[in-house]
Amino acid sequence: MRLIINGETQIVDATTLSQLLAALEYEGEWLATAVNGELIHREERDDHILTDNDRIEILTPMQGG
Repeated sequence: MRLIINGETQIVDATTLSQLLAALEYEGEWLATAVNGELIHREERDDHILTDNDRIEILTPMQGG
């Protein structure tokens, strides 16, 4: 499936948002995710089905100061 992840086109086998996060090795409870501009809460990721050309944004906290 073709997805646009954080602005970059990628081909992936994942069919749900949680599968995509696992495949991309994103972990932790501090992730924020959006699909096509809609915020997807952590408890909804297992059930959120992805489709071709979805735009996925994955935000993680940054360290520094």
